[in-house]
Amino acid sequence: MAGLVAAAPAQALRDIALAEVQRRPTGLPELDRVLGGGWVDGEVVLIGGDPGIGKSTLLLQALSAMAAHEPTLYVTGEESAAQVALRAQRLGLTNGDVRVMAEISLERIVATMEAEAPRIAVIDSIQTVYTDTLSSAPGSVAQVRECAAHLTRVAKATGMTLVLVGHVTKEGALAGPRVLEHMVDAVLYFEGDSHSNHRLVRAAKNRFGAVNELGVFAMTERGLRGVSNPSAIFLSQHANPVPGACVLATLEGSRPLLVEVQALVDGGGASPRRLSVGLERDRLAMLLAVLHRHGGVSCADQDVFVNAVGGMRISEPAADVAVLLAIQSSLRGRALPPGLVAFGELGLAGEIRPAPRGLERLREAAKLGFSYAVLPKANAPKRQDASLQGLTLLPVDRVDEALAAVRQAGPTPGG
Repeated sequence: MAGLVAAAPAQALRDIALAEVQRRPTGLPELDRVLGGGWVDGEVVLIGGDPGIGKSTLLLQALSAMAAHEPTLYVTGEESAAQVALRAQRLGLTNGDVRVMAEISLERIVATMEAEAPRIAVIDSIQTVYTDTLSSAPGSVAQVRECAAHLTRVAKATGMTLVLVGHVTKEGALAGPRVLEHMVDAVLYFEGDSHSNHRLVRAAKNRFGAVNELGVFAMTERGLRGVSNPSAIFLSQHANPVPGACVLATLEGSRPLLVEVQALVDGGGASPRRLSVGLERDRLAMLLAVLHRHGGVSCADQDVFVNAVGGMRISEPAADVAVLLAIQSSLRGRALPPGLVAFGELGLAGEIRPAPRGLERLREAAKLGFSYAVLPKANAPKRQDASLQGLTLLPVDRVDEALAAVRQAGPTPGG
């Protein structure tokens, strides 16, 4: 068979001409941050999220901002064109140049794309699209895979930016075949609590930018608005310091964030419970064991509940020190000193390991007026930094040193 096919030319890496990636702003700075600077020609983006979270609203806002200077196309398979127009009116989108098409036939969608020649097109959603070449129903694995593959080829051939909206399962993962995520250039997850007006857009994959980048939005009557200082969302406003609360300096992609970690330690009886919301559950039991062995603080007969404020999900191990300080504070019933922030990874031997980009975390804390920072000794700046003025650094090597550093930071309220 190989003898019947002509060989394709190959090139050495050094002979391939490099072209700088040109980006076009979306009109939403927080979305630009997640994408790596804006849309890229020929890029295919898959965005998923719970029903009603705001995916269609976000994309309609982005298309409306771009339609003033570039042709756009919004293909809806779940609503009528009149419903899309009604939403645009409700959001106050005055630019009516966005081209809208209510269609689920792949062949008609591709034909319209060829006729309209948009620079960016949105398919809302890929699960509703079907092709006549397959007999299975829309939304089936075969239909989703084939339609996505065909639309991706069209985008790559024409240089059009294509955005596919995808459904998610009840576990929050994108529905359909996993190959769908491999086909596209970027995968974005739209997250948020239905009881809160804040929304997070997170990049799980991005061939043209950083992964795990985070964009923060607030849902208003006029649509989604970017939040310029997201740390304010994840910090609870207490009139007075309370036991069991510790501020963590974390990283989301390239963005440093301050998030309040809360712990509640209470009498648990014979079968104490361990519950963690927004942080890794399996890590909590390990941290409690290290705190007991190397810090002399036992919670063996206590219920321990840990929560990250604002619906934030933190997966990095640099949250360990803040979690331990919050647990110890709740157990003793004494609030941590006001203006204290902490970060660092904990080892099973009781050592505190450095966290990546510690200086950026410290700068964010200093910018927001924090007074003390408990940090790994390896993250302590080697020379004086003017951007950390007003922030007293408390570098530590081990768990017992971290607990002692809190006492050095200042008198604890009520302690």
